[in-house]
Amino acid sequence: MNAVYSALDISKQAFHQHLNRELIKKQDRYHLLEIIRQLRDDHPTMGCRDMYYKLCPESMGRDAFEAFCKEEGLSSKRYRSPHRTTDSSGVIRFDDLTKDLKLTGINQLWVSDITYFEVRNKFYYLTFVIDAWSRRIIGHQASKRLLTESTTLPALEMAIRSRRGNDVSSVIFHSDGGGQYYSKDFLAITKKQNITNSMCEYAWDNGKAERINGVIKNNYLIHRDINSFEELKKEVDRTVKLYNEDKPHKSLQRKTPIEYEILYLSRMGKSNADQSTTECENYKSAGRYSPAGCREKSSASHITPEYNHDKSTKETVNVI
Repeated sequence: MNAVYSALDISKQAFHQHLNRELIKKQDRYHLLEIIRQLRDDHPTMGCRDMYYKLCPESMGRDAFEAFCKEEGLSSKRYRSPHRTTDSSGVIRFDDLTKDLKLTGINQLWVSDITYFEVRNKFYYLTFVIDAWSRRIIGHQASKRLLTESTTLPALEMAIRSRRGNDVSSVIFHSDGGGQYYSKDFLAITKKQNITNSMCEYAWDNGKAERINGVIKNNYLIHRDINSFEELKKEVDRTVKLYNEDKPHKSLQRKTPIEYEILYLSRMGKSNADQSTTECENYKSAGRYSPAGCREKSSASHITPEYNHDKSTKETVNVI
């Protein structure tokens, strides 16, 4: 390689700096792609220039943004080309490990997605990590930018903290192919925790995460009077708490995600029952009602902590 550097009249350091810049540029493009597609879904005829001024991407100018949309078939009414024109060299894509996966408890499958929310004509980004079995949002983040350190990284770290005391080494972390999910910093954490990465090829293969986005935005946030990013962050925190602790789910036998998890943990033996007790104490210290699992451990016999993964993906937003 030294001979190649010499022939090109370029130093090894300069070559690798150029390579890193190109990889970062490609990641930035992938960061934007799914957000642009979501925006196109909501506004099928919105022009690329209008989308640019709504998103205000820091990594791309107006003309480059419009060219990018054209390359991806997103410059007019949405059209998904069977051949993606974006150069994906250097991009990691993990196998989809969720197909035919049967869920029987917590910490088997975490799903995640990034969406946008508009506040006074400015877009911000929401990232959620959900335990697919209990539907509990275990990590979330509101951010001004689409960078990994602003989105998926803090959401993943929150999810791991929320599961402290539980073994997460068998977790499958499923997402779309967005660059925030294969960045070096993100993968360093999943590797350290022995979490297995999984990715879908199309957005509809990440249905649980997509539906949570819809529930949080359309059933909660759009009904709030939000006028700034700071207010959005507070409302997202409050909404996640309400969703996890107050909202019964049809698929969870009309229990909330936390109630359902407590009932599950109470069946799993003494060590996990201790964790269940901790959950109950958290409710009491917060001055909230005690979930069914705290009031009566024997009620755990009524839970059926097993459902078919494929069947659950067909439910509508309103019954999650």
